[in-house]
Amino acid sequence: MIRLTGSRSKIVHGPLPADDPKQRCPNISLAGEKLGWAPTVSLEDGLKPTIAYFREILS
Repeated sequence: MIRLTGSRSKIVHGPLPADDPKQRCPNISLAGEKLGWAPTVSLEDGLKPTIAYFREILS
């Protein structure tokens, strides 16, 4: 996000809430099995137009 947005923000790692999952590893295989769906756009390629959209509406 910092690279894509050109932000100079600093990443701060604070304490997690007690009920926060310690590990996240999403599994989209069920979507593939049930819906025949698979991602066709990379995260970076999907974020670029999203960032542009928010820059436009927030300017």
